[in-house]
Amino acid sequence: MSREMRGHGNVYQPTYRDRHGKLKHVSTWWIFYSVNGRRITENAQTEEKAVAKRLLKRRIGEAGIGKRLGPEIDRATISDLLALVEADYAANSRRSLDRVKQAGKHLRDFLSGDTKVRDLSTNQITKYKVHRLSEGAKPSTVNYELAVLRRGFGLGVEDGCVGAIPTIKKLEVHNARRGFFEPEQYRAVVKHLPDYLKPVAEVAYITGWRTRSELLTRQWRHVDFGKGWLNLEPGEGKTREARSFPFTPELRTVLEVQRAKVREIERRLECVIPWVFVHDDGSRIKDFRGAWKEACKGALVPGRLVHDFRRTAVRNLESAGVSRSSAMKLTGHKTEAVYVRYAIQDEASLMEAAEKLAKLHARLAIGPASDTDEKEKCESSAKVST
Repeated sequence: MSREMRGHGNVYQPTYRDRHGKLKHVSTWWIFYSVNGRRITENAQTEEKAVAKRLLKRRIGEAGIGKRLGPEIDRATISDLLALVEADYAANSRRSLDRVKQAGKHLRDFLSGDTKVRDLSTNQITKYKVHRLSEGAKPSTVNYELAVLRRGFGLGVEDGCVGAIPTIKKLEVHNARRGFFEPEQYRAVVKHLPDYLKPVAEVAYITGWRTRSELLTRQWRHVDFGKGWLNLEPGEGKTREARSFPFTPELRTVLEVQRAKVREIERRLECVIPWVFVHDDGSRIKDFRGAWKEACKGALVPGRLVHDFRRTAVRNLESAGVSRSSAMKLTGHKTEAVYVRYAIQDEASLMEAAEKLAKLHARLAIGPASDTDEKEKCESSAKVST
């Protein structure tokens, strides 16, 4: 047994006797150290002595700051980590808790929830990716599930039941949507929607707000007709930040007409309805995928998403010359990288940009290099003759 780092711990290779009684060393190095008088032994999972020594130093450092080590880490399972993620999402009232639970189910089914964290290999994670893709899951979906697993490791490190976060590589994603509505397409879809859904589509087209979490959750207390604002309170929406959208003439008209419709329903039902967007029976609109799908078919734009209104609003703000910082505040994009991805330009706007560039070149007298050279030659000849 090696005697390196006497007094702090050791690295060593255990021995065993083969069937012939000959003494041999196992291939991997092990470490042992003491924490509060208790001896902890751990397989370093490496055949390199230097790597084992580095692990020993790290473990001694972790013990010094009170982290749980050894058997306490060995007992952590995949299910333990996923439970930490679900508890974290529930404690913070994250709306994506259901999606996290669904991701956890896929991870538990394939990796086995009882699998010890220390036994999870890179090869198993790779097989998981292949398995989920073979089931028809999109790369972005698989990446989300892997992100949940990685988040579990992160919480495990904080909790002290995991020693380190492994490398979990994501799949490359090339399926970013580029859909947006031209004005005539937008009008056609609205025409084919049921009357109770038309205001939702009209407000989504103008504001670019997320339909499910930011529009269908609006109550009349969020609509300030006096000052002309549609409001989102702190803690609502995806970013959890407060946001307001000032009335445009079109937005005010839509909301005033909707206010009158809801008041008529209130008189008919003799009740108070807090929601802005409701069915004819006064109940809040929560899901309209079926009606949306049929409207898109009728408008000859099948397969389009309500979320395409968000991309369309970004493009319209860009075309209107609104500053990027102001536009991001209006639509609720937290990072410029995501906003730019949504700022899709159509052919007409690109052609307009080229025309503007050509006009600038004309003002600056910038032409082909050959023309410039010829002009300089003529000026030079004139000077010589003079």
